[in-house]
Amino acid sequence: MGRASKGRATASAAPVIILVRPQLGENIGMAARAMLNCGLSRLRLVKPRDGWPNPKAERAASGADVVLDKAELFDTVAEAVADLEHVVATSARNRELSQRILSARRAATEMRGWVGQGEKVGILFGPERTGLENDDMVHADTVLSIPLNPQFSSLNVAQAVLLVAYEWAVAGKATPEDRMSDHSTRPATKDELGNLFSHLERALDESGFLRNKAMRPAMVNNLRALLQRTAMTEQEARTFHGVIKYLAKHKHSEE
Repeated sequence: MGRASKGRATASAAPVIILVRPQLGENIGMAARAMLNCGLSRLRLVKPRDGWPNPKAERAASGADVVLDKAELFDTVAEAVADLEHVVATSARNRELSQRILSARRAATEMRGWVGQGEKVGILFGPERTGLENDDMVHADTVLSIPLNPQFSSLNVAQAVLLVAYEWAVAGKATPEDRMSDHSTRPATKDELGNLFSHLERALDESGFLRNKAMRPAMVNNLRALLQRTAMTEQEARTFHGVIKYLAKHKHSEE
């Protein structure tokens, strides 16, 4: 399987488009075409239903071969976002998770700011039939909502990619309304946040906090979503590891 580079992004970089469990090769190809129309070329695929490479994708790309040829393949969303510092999930539906929701235009402006600061960004798009699931959404720190007709909100994944990519293109050099101070350490990557959450989850299991089996999945997802939207830095993540370790050690010493 392909794996993403761990190098830092540059100011000239752009978001990575991540298609999660895409079903039709044609939609992958049309999404690649939409990306290149708007100046995006980095594509990641998470478990495409019909495998990869896909001849139908090549035909539908209408010449956007540079996108398909460099597409990276992953088994899970966690692996696909591991090296990223910001992940934006696209959704037209209300979710049970408490997450920051932006319009496509506002999200494009913020992504321009993140990329301009050398931070790596990815945008998640879900399968054609169901969209992203909660287990996918918890890897994102921001949700991009595309408000459509509530009586007919179905949107082809390639159309969604074109809409979001277009907003990215027209955002140009827009300046974000807020940013981290220059002396701050870099934002934590999704891999670092994932490791932190695993550490926290183990500690909560050992403490008995997650003992209710029926409620455990929802509690775990809500806690993971909380960590994702904190905009935690790499230094803060390491500090949080230390806090968890200290509290666990202190509890065992009292016993």
